[in-house]
Amino acid sequence: MYGIFMECWVSFKLFFGNPVLPVLLIASALYIAIAEKDLKKRIVLGFLPLVVMAGFLLPITKILYVAAFDEGSDTYYRLMWLVPMYIVMGYAVCKLCFSFGKELHQRLALVVALVVLALSGSLVYFNQYMSVAQNFYHIPQHVIDICDVIAPEDGEPRVRAAFPSELVHFIRQYDTDILMPYGREMVATQWDYYNAVYEVMEKPEVIDAEALLEATRQTGCAYIVLSENRKIDKNLVSLGLVLVDTVGGYKIYRDPTIS
Repeated sequence: MYGIFMECWVSFKLFFGNPVLPVLLIASALYIAIAEKDLKKRIVLGFLPLVVMAGFLLPITKILYVAAFDEGSDTYYRLMWLVPMYIVMGYAVCKLCFSFGKELHQRLALVVALVVLALSGSLVYFNQYMSVAQNFYHIPQHVIDICDVIAPEDGEPRVRAAFPSELVHFIRQYDTDILMPYGREMVATQWDYYNAVYEVMEKPEVIDAEALLEATRQTGCAYIVLSENRKIDKNLVSLGLVLVDTVGGYKIYRDPTIS
């Protein structure tokens, strides 16, 4: 049981990321549970978050969750979604500020609360994963350029194309007329699915060109997009494909046998 409790504790800490956030959440929930006069608000914003967090750390809760759901251990953290964290903290701050009688005191309390919240986090614009948006869609520009090359004209049927895994997340965000043999279910490491195109295109260090063609033709892929740096044992043009264009470091091949 102790081992399961430690797993729950680790998931609890990873869910919040910043150790200050659970402290603020618990303090806010306790304050609402004590100071709030409206029974419904006390239950939803005060007692319920405390009960969910306490239940989350109980080993029996995780045992039942894993038994009820496939891959439950990987998704156990989602129980914490039941806690309206920022609503609870925001409501507690507002209630605390307005509990002071004088307007000056209210303003001082608000400033202190904002300072505490600001110091408990970090400026997202300094995050290593943040970058300046290149376009209106907030996706890499080369993805848009590639899609514009292979996208069907208005009234034409949708096309299917095999993309490298690093592009998969963006394609459907831009153009739903471009289908793929696999999507994020293959890119997410926690899911152990099988896809013939993915197996040939992503897993080996050097792509087997003939095996790739066999897989893409079985799934009806009219296009194959490969990075210029991706190693492949044979030139796809020599196997009958047409090199349509090279965009943003990616080669776009069309398979004439797929209509």
